[in-house]
Amino acid sequence: QVQLVESGGGLVQPGESLRLSCAAPGIFFSLYTMGWYRQAPGKERELVAIIRSNNTIAYLDSVKGRFTISRDNAKNMVYLQMGSLKPEDTAVYYCYAMRRIPHWGQGTQVTVSS
Repeated sequence: QVQLVESGGGLVQPGESLRLSCAAPGIFFSLYTMGWYRQAPGKERELVAIIRSNNTIAYLDSVKGRFTISRDNAKNMVYLQMGSLKPEDTAVYYCYAMRRIPHWGQGTQVTVSS
């Protein structure tokens, strides 16, 4: 069973930054593709950023240049550094892990509002 635990969400003002963290204990972490999805109220869940086991990275177009995904294989951690946050970034953010089947964490709320 893959357990993913997110942290770092919260309420911020437009233009501010936030860093999300995801711990994935007990798995052969370096072999997994890791990522972040988000789901806003009334919308479908969408892929925000992904980092593969070979460290190739892809981003949702609307976050390119503002968000950075990274991983620490020694700590079994994946991070999402979010900058220049906008109200439309408001959503529940879910950590994602994939090797043979996908896994998601419980989610952490990010609210961007003045």
